[in-house]
Amino acid sequence: MLKKMSGWKTLASRVAIVTGASSGIGAAIAERFGRERMRVTLAARRLDLLERAAERVRAAGGEALVVPTDVRDPAAVDRMAAVTKEAWGRIDVLVANAGVGGKSLLKMSDEALAELVETNLLGVMRCARAVVPVMLERRDGHIITNASVAGRVIAPGSVYAATKAGVLAFTEALRRAYADSGIRVSAVLPGWIDTPMVQGVPPRRMAPPGVVADAVVRLLHRPRPEIVVPGWYRIPIWLDHWVPLLTDLLAPRVVRRVERQAERRAARQAERP
Repeated sequence: MLKKMSGWKTLASRVAIVTGASSGIGAAIAERFGRERMRVTLAARRLDLLERAAERVRAAGGEALVVPTDVRDPAAVDRMAAVTKEAWGRIDVLVANAGVGGKSLLKMSDEALAELVETNLLGVMRCARAVVPVMLERRDGHIITNASVAGRVIAPGSVYAATKAGVLAFTEALRRAYADSGIRVSAVLPGWIDTPMVQGVPPRRMAPPGVVADAVVRLLHRPRPEIVVPGWYRIPIWLDHWVPLLTDLLAPRVVRRVERQAERRAARQAERP
């Protein structure tokens, strides 16, 4: 019989790895962990931005370790986990957040397709594979994946959405595999969040990255299989599940509108001196 997931009352001194921590959601999560007095390994490709994010973690009250990591590189991911364990003796939390966006299928080169799948899906799998043995040693830990609302409501022609659907499936497979091991596994499903990845969506329709960071902390205190942020995105997820024809009708229109807005914004930026 599967045990009910239980969380931690306090997060102080817990050791966390956050991938994609150089900006956006990942940086916000790392800083939020700092406010909880956690020890945070910040992993991403851009060292300069990682250093700035690490300073914000320290300023918030946490400890920070910068480990430049490309999740497309298995050796780099293994090193990330090994350096974290060597520094702090354990790994309590993995937030597998690193991700890249993409265009529709016919607009992507083979190299861009490979980068998208390697980063968004295989990167999550590699990070989990690296930390699970460490967590099993103590029979304790929590793995959180960034799966996105796009993994439930699939946009037309979106390879990005396909990778996020894969992340959701992998998260569920991982949760079921380690349900009795003391390792908790959850997915966070953000909607449109105001980050560098999002193009063409009016800022007033986007939530700040901090709402995702707060949701991740709630998951650590009160684990559940998944959490949708902001909460109103549960409505389109419900509609897509029960009235898929409505999504078939509306999704192409939304995608075309966002693409047009992105093109206009890019054109305006190109015209600026």
